[in-house]
Amino acid sequence: MTSEELVEQFALNVAAQTEAIWRGDSRTGNKHARKYGAAVDKLFAHGDAGRDALLVLLKHERMDVRVMAAAHLLRYRTAEAKAVLEEAAKGQGLVPFEAGQALKRWEEGTWALDPG
Repeated sequence: MTSEELVEQFALNVAAQTEAIWRGDSRTGNKHARKYGAAVDKLFAHGDAGRDALLVLLKHERMDVRVMAAAHLLRYRTAEAKAVLEEAAKGQGLVPFEAGQALKRWEEGTWALDPG
């Protein structure tokens, strides 16, 4: 699978997980979380080239996709990722909450989505 295909799989499964959570379907949500987790693991296995491929999602039309990509890119592209998370955290609801939590974990030093 190419980097572009992995990025698409990441985005599709983040969106699908969000939709499942909004329906109250945690089983399906967890299935999609495993799929986007596998996609990001494969991207990160390519080092910085894989991380660079994920950068395109910081401008994705869906906030949940932007937030999840930013959360995974905090160590690699701190300024850009924090800007996405800070903007999203200004809102109300699940995705803004997730953005705020990612920022909180980053500031606490407990964030570990891409230890490098």
